[in-house]
Parts: sequence; structure tokens; C-alpha cells
Amino acid sequence: MANSPFDLTSETGYRAWRTAKLAAYPRSVDELIVPLADPRQLSAAETVAIESCCARANMAIYRSSHLPAADKSIPRQLSLQLGLVRLEGNYLADEDGLSSITPASDEHGVRGEFIPYTHKPINWHTDGYYNALDRRILGMTLHCVQDAESGGENALLDHEIAYLQLRDVNPDYVAALMQADAMTIPARMDEGNVARPAQSGPVFAVDPVQGFLTMRYTARTRSIVWKDDAITQAAVRTLADILASSEYILNARLQPGMGLLCNNVLHTRSGFSDSPGRRRLLYRGRYYDRLRFDLNSAPARPQ
Repeated sequence: MANSPFDLTSETGYRAWRTAKLAAYPRSVDELIVPLADPRQLSAAETVAIESCCARANMAIYRSSHLPAADKSIPRQLSLQLGLVRLEGNYLADEDGLSSITPASDEHGVRGEFIPYTHKPINWHTDGYYNALDRRILGMTLHCVQDAESGGENALLDHEIAYLQLRDVNPDYVAALMQADAMTIPARMDEGNVARPAQSGPVFAVDPVQGFLTMRYTARTRSIVWKDDAITQAAVRTLADILASSEYILNARLQPGMGLLCNNVLHTRSGFSDSPGRRRLLYRGRYYDRLRFDLNSAPARPQ
């Protein structure tokens, strides 16, 4: 696309986009919080407010603390109104396709083998980084039912900002991470059988039809193979440095009734502790769709 900020040959388009992106980017997560009267029935004004946040940072945080936080219809209906329709179901998800992210009661069972279902911290990643390219996770939601007794905060970074900061260091690093074999997730074996085949792909990619940027990334060092050439290795190290120190990282602690809506931005989770009466639980939805804001024609409710 002409003058696309994600075209490495278009310096003019990139510079104009970069200036606007940094000017609009929030400096505090509080700038992204949108109170919702009823997430299951958005008003036009609420949709516009969420769209405005996502235009700035590819994410928004909603707050509906006055409603029963455990009601799964809240994240499900909210997502549908914003174009998140194609929900990825996986074998650890609930029957409705949403995943209940909480420490497994038996951490030696199937769920306990996966870090999201433990109390452990999770490093920088985008969701579904191990998926095949025709099953890219483009949208994601996290709805908080109960926060932890302590810890469990999320660090968040728009993947477009990661691209911007890496390109500012060296555009060749971005080009390296756009290679089709830049990052490979080895096959996952299950009792001697291939549960998931090896998956190679780029870190940064541009949608060929709509022109938006996607990112596929994990900071983990196990079960990942980076292309073994000097430029890719340097790009990986530089990106890790950016994620360790970027001034644009936003920190959020979701509380009951709050949730994250995003175009699969980079995120982490700190380690946490529960108590008998306070067990961390979030509903997570992963979607093959990006957020859309042209589906809600409801009149604005009186404020």
C-alpha cells in the first residue's frame, strides 16, 4: 500500500505515521479506561469511546464493576458487538470457547502443565504465537471475575509501538523479523505423538488486504528457535531490550468487572498469590477477528 507506515521502503509514510502515533499514545493506562453501563448492550457513545482508545493504542479497558463479574454473557456479548465473532476454541477452553484462566487445582494435571493456569509470571508474548498463519489470533479479550490477593498485574504494549521502536534502531531488524522463517515453534509432543506440528513464521506481518500490522512473538527461551543468522539474532536481542525498558509500557491491574479489549497486543502477567477466599479468575477469549466499530447503530443512552 502506498505510504503505508509498515512499508520499509516508504520513509515519508512512516515518518508521518510515527509522529501521529507517538503524539496520541497514552502515557497512563487510566487514559484507556471506558466505563460501560451494560457491556451487553453498548451505546453508540460507548462504542466511539472504545474505538478512540483502540485507535491510539490497539486496546481499551472497560469497567462495569456494578454488574455480576462472573456473568459470562458480559465478555461474550461485548465481543460480538465489536466484531469478535470467530472464537478460537482449544482443548483447555470451556465448552463455550472462553477459557477460565485460574490456577489449576491439580497443578500436576493437564492445565497445570501450562503457565497461564499456575501462579507463575508470564513473560512478553502475543496470544496464539504458536498457531498456523491461517489461524492468526487477531483479537483478544480478558474479563476479570476476581483479582488475586496480591500480584497478577499485566504490562501492556501496543505491538505497533514495538515495531516503531525497533525500526527506529534499525529498519533491517524489522525486515529480518518479517522473514517467513524468523521464528519457529517446535512441534509439541503428547505421549509420543505430535500434538501440534512445528510452526514457522514471521514476527511482524502486514495484512495483504487491509494493511494492518500483526505480531507473533514470545520472549520465552525454551521451545522456540530463532533463525540462525546474525541480523535476526541482533533483532531478537534488540526487541528484548525494548520490551525490558520501553517508556510506552502501560501497567494495569484488572479488578472484578473490568476487562481488556485488544488487537492482540503484547502483554505480560506478574506472578501472584491467592487466598482461600480470593482466587484469581479471568475469562479469556481469543479470536480470528480484529476489533470493529461499525456494527453498533444503537442511539446514545442518556449519561
